[in-house]
Amino acid sequence: MPVPPTSPADRDETCRTGASPRDRGDACPGALRLHSAADGALARIRVPAGLLTYRQAEVLAGLAGELGDGHLDLTSRGNLQLRGLPSDCGAVLGARLRAAGLLPSDAHERVRNVVASPLSGLDGSGYADVRAWARDLDRLLCTNPDITELSGRFLFGLDDGRGDVAALAPDVTLIAEEGGRAVLRYATGPAGLRIPAADAPRAAVLAAEHFLGTLRAHEATAWRVKDLAPQHRPSLGALADRLAKAGIRAEAVDVTPAVRAGGTAAVRTEETAAVPADGTAAVPTGGTAAVPTEETAVCGAPAVAGPASAAEPGAVAGSRPVAGPASAAEPGPVAGSRPVAGPASTVEPGVVAGPDGRCALSVTAPLGRLTVAQCRLLARTAAEAGTGELRVTPWRGIVVPGLTPAAAPARLAELADAGLVVSPASPWHRAGACAGRPGCAKSLTDVRADAAAALTAALTDARPGGPRVLPVYWSGCERRCGHPSDGPWVDVLATADGYRVAVRTGAPDAAPSTAPHAVAPETAQELTEAVTTARTTGTTTTAPAAAAAAAPPPGTTRTT
Repeated sequence: MPVPPTSPADRDETCRTGASPRDRGDACPGALRLHSAADGALARIRVPAGLLTYRQAEVLAGLAGELGDGHLDLTSRGNLQLRGLPSDCGAVLGARLRAAGLLPSDAHERVRNVVASPLSGLDGSGYADVRAWARDLDRLLCTNPDITELSGRFLFGLDDGRGDVAALAPDVTLIAEEGGRAVLRYATGPAGLRIPAADAPRAAVLAAEHFLGTLRAHEATAWRVKDLAPQHRPSLGALADRLAKAGIRAEAVDVTPAVRAGGTAAVRTEETAAVPADGTAAVPTGGTAAVPTEETAVCGAPAVAGPASAAEPGAVAGSRPVAGPASAAEPGPVAGSRPVAGPASTVEPGVVAGPDGRCALSVTAPLGRLTVAQCRLLARTAAEAGTGELRVTPWRGIVVPGLTPAAAPARLAELADAGLVVSPASPWHRAGACAGRPGCAKSLTDVRADAAAALTAALTDARPGGPRVLPVYWSGCERRCGHPSDGPWVDVLATADGYRVAVRTGAPDAAPSTAPHAVAPETAQELTEAVTTARTTGTTTTAPAAAAAAAPPPGTTRTT
């Protein structure tokens, strides 16, 4: 399957991934700072914690239809993007977003990167409903003039205790605990600070300020915590001192994934000691000295659970998951174990039952894109049958809360008829792709069309999907924009000679995890077979062709 090459200049730019620490400015797009792409301007609209009203969803659908290309892209941070915009639409776009309450502060719009557990308060799991945290944190960010120094890539995470958001390794994470407590930590490190839950949003902002102060102290340039060398990362001891001066008591804890009784994945914390200002910890009774230095107390270790785009919205009943694959909670891997697909707590597309007698609907957008019609249908469903709220997930899905059990099946069937993914058995489940051509000049081909053709073929041939099937991501060039950050996952990469399929357990610059390391299918049918085999077996051995590939959906093209 040869792929048309880009120009040499494009290929050179394609492979530039940046250094750490970052030696160039942060060009992350926003709602006011538009990015110029091959298909027009691109706007990224931050939606803290993914919380939207149905009226806001209708406004976004209108903007996508009137100004954009008729689609809304869902990002891996639960934000939304408009593509194909006129280059001179900034004033109109900004005015309509402000009127809808989607742009509360022009100066802060790019730093409102907040992800949250999508099912918090809906399914009986977790220790707190983190929506209150989200609203308080957003308010504090938008009223803090210093916080605008953060890059547009710095990420806050709010985890209700189930471990789904913690697995994404945000720069600053709040994890709910029992008894009105929370744990504050940087990125993916095993150590954190236990604080009162009531102080959690304020503590998160102080942690971000502490990160900025660390940059200034070391005269460093970094977009995220992980960009800093270990010896320059912000220390938990100094952060604890900063919190104490603000009236927030903090004590050091170790944060590891665990499984509660009944199979519900959770985050286990073990107290080590209060952290003095100098960053050392007292000796635990009967143990050895625990010294949370900058290198050990802050993040730098790999994420403990699941890929960044593999958590699924879905079907659980009451306060604990129903037994069986459709709603199985999967604990994240511990040291020395084989990685598993999915984050610490996974849920699937479908009906989510809650302990209060109400349900939520969970769907994902095919390849992370909603049409205007799909967005309007979701808004109508929320307004007519739900609470009027929508939740955009960091895994390119939408949750509609507040339906009655009687209304949920028919509404879910309506969403399925509109082309949304409503079952974990679908091959489209956990499948993603970058923008590709024609939207990105650096892409070697139209990866979305090729991905759609392969997934449609797999659907026609009844190829399996489900929670045990690996995520797959299609990339038009070596940059792999939007790829899963952890694994395992199936990497389908366009090259000048065709597609290359490999199974990876982490970032794309790591070696492929299987032997043979990669396969290079030559036809559309072989590509479908190779991707299906990799997803279902975790290997890249090309399976024998079982049936002719189905025709792609109308309007798509296949590279051959």
